Amino acid sequence: MNWKIIFQLSIFGLIMAFATVSLIPQNFEWIFWLFIFLFCAYVIAKVCPGNYFLHGFFVSLVNCVWIVAVHVVYYKNYIANHPDMASMNKNMPASLAANPRLAMAIAGPIFGVASGIILGLFSWIASKIVSKK
Repeated sequence: MNWKIIFQLSIFGLIMAFATVSLIPQNFEWIFWLFIFLFCAYVIAKVCPGNYFLHGFFVSLVNCVWIVAVHVVYYKNYIANHPDMASMNKNMPASLAANPRLAMAIAGPIFGVASGIILGLFSWIASKIVSKK
């Protein structure tokens, strides 16, 4: 595993974490993620010697750590700019609705694994298309 490239590509997740707090609206966020995933998949396919799926998967897991940490720390700003997330908190069990930061910390890894599967598949597909150096 190329942990250096995994960490370097995860910086996009850190940038997106801060950008989604107040700059990028929730309905346009997926467009940014699509470009990031395509770029990451290309880089993984070009640079990594193998295990393309796992490299993509681990990039998303590290992204998840960045995103959850930033969104928990800047929760008030994040919720102020993402009213859909605030309304989702109302539908949670009382124990999680009372502590939405905990709910984010629990749900974040689930989204991290799901996005990891997607980026892993993108990376694997890119490895079949992209030629090595």
